[in-house]
Amino acid sequence: MLAVLILIVAVATRYVDHSPNFTPTIALALFGGFYLPRKLAVLVPLAFMLFSDLMLGFHNTMFFTWGSVLMISMIGLQLRSNNKFSTFIFATVGSAVLFFIITNLGAWPTLYPVTWQGLTECFVAAIPFFRNTFVSAILYSTILYFTYAFLASRLKTSPRASLWLAA
Repeated sequence: MLAVLILIVAVATRYVDHSPNFTPTIALALFGGFYLPRKLAVLVPLAFMLFSDLMLGFHNTMFFTWGSVLMISMIGLQLRSNNKFSTFIFATVGSAVLFFIITNLGAWPTLYPVTWQGLTECFVAAIPFFRNTFVSAILYSTILYFTYAFLASRLKTSPRASLWLAA
């Protein structure tokens, strides 16, 4: 329940005016895989992406974005047994790179010639956006991780701890 509430707040930040690619998407997917109950770890981040894209508008590369979210959520699932901040940040860095590669492979045939030169142009043109993707992934992941850790430590003694911290 706590993880879902934190994710809802983070999803709301997608609606705030922001620099291109400075969103919590990567952090949401990784956090969801890391902390949500196993049955919801992939479903909830994908549902949030669907909901937010319904509100923000669909685009040609959304299935590549959603596929990235799915894979990043599964990375979070694999890391559950190693609940350390350093592991989470290392996974965030890898997830940012994965997101960059997959979404640009999706943008390539829709915006560039389907040639090696077109692929190169696509990735080179995306480099400035990667900076925002990378920084936002690190920032939002850090905020989500420590917010959860702080609130969970406070709620452990609560009479309803099992409800809030169910995983």
